[in-house]
Amino acid sequence: MILERELKKAVIAFLGRYPVVGLIGCRQVGKTTLAKIIAKALRKRVVYLDIELPSDLSKLQEPELYLNQFTDCLVIIDEIQRMPALFPLIRAMVDKKRVGGRFLILGSASPQLIKHSSESLAGRIIYHELKPFALKEIGYDNLNALWLRGGFPNSYLAKDSNDSFIWRESFIRTYLERDIPQLGIHVPSINLRRFWTMVAHMHGQLWNASKIASGLGLSAPTVRHYLDILEETFIVRQLQPYHLNIKKRLIKSPKVYIRDSGFLHALLMVKTFDDLQAHPVVGSSWEGFVIEQIAGILPENTPLYFYRTGAGAEVDLLVFDRKNRPIAIEVKYSLSPKAEKGFWMACEDLSCKKGFIIYPGKESYPVGRNIMALPVKEISKIAKEF
Repeated sequence: MILERELKKAVIAFLGRYPVVGLIGCRQVGKTTLAKIIAKALRKRVVYLDIELPSDLSKLQEPELYLNQFTDCLVIIDEIQRMPALFPLIRAMVDKKRVGGRFLILGSASPQLIKHSSESLAGRIIYHELKPFALKEIGYDNLNALWLRGGFPNSYLAKDSNDSFIWRESFIRTYLERDIPQLGIHVPSINLRRFWTMVAHMHGQLWNASKIASGLGLSAPTVRHYLDILEETFIVRQLQPYHLNIKKRLIKSPKVYIRDSGFLHALLMVKTFDDLQAHPVVGSSWEGFVIEQIAGILPENTPLYFYRTGAGAEVDLLVFDRKNRPIAIEVKYSLSPKAEKGFWMACEDLSCKKGFIIYPGKESYPVGRNIMALPVKEISKIAKEF
């Protein structure tokens, strides 16, 4: 089963305007599948190279000679981070013939990939992140399955919850033992697994480096490095606090979330939806899941924040619309959601003229002046503000 990805149209459109389009994201998130679907949709010859295949790698022993054969084609290069020497060559080829749709490059999330391409291809490339399946792609009727299993295709489309759980366990092991070292990051896999599990237990909470470091017997800078690794490879989201120039004591630590709810549940040994409902993480898991769904519908690179003060004012998610006006978003796992006092205090601090409480119900209705309770199936209404 292949689901239509929302990103497909955007990538095709940008291939018409940019000489190089980059598609990045976690391993196994569906980049190769999407690239091949795009290739079939284009009315031009397409050449596909996978750097992980020895047969394709051998073709690039003399990359300039090989690629110069395809100046009128779209060349798709998969796992390009394994051959960074290609970036200067791509720049030179693009500068000789600067037309849209010369290269579509695919890479697993990697700081080196971004660094090499930004240095070599500045002004010639636009990046898109392919995220796991989103609710708008799989349909609201499948909400619980998506929340439990997460959005990685092999996990979500598994024949049952047990097979899905086994796949996620295997992915985590492979990611730690093979993928991280291949990205040039040399961290003992057992340390990173323990760290990842500890982050899962503090999902949705404020980052506390000293507590994590003490639990692992490591230094605070080391666990900070581990957190950056997971963020740079799109495993973890650090939600930064919003600092407003007001005379209030503001929280300055980020909140951390495992971005894919399926991986969160695998790390916490949550195998079924009944397990999830009975688990103490259910509320924070729902919060992280909804935040990722919202992030997926907003314009790419939209800044996301939370807001919290020492006096108790708090908003789960703070975004700014196209006119730079704050929108406060609270996430509640309840069929009768109510905003706490801290939410109203935060709205007053921030002078919010609009806010939403996202919940798993079916109807939208006002809960206060300019504040709407909004079912998760209707979160696309938030995107209309951008």
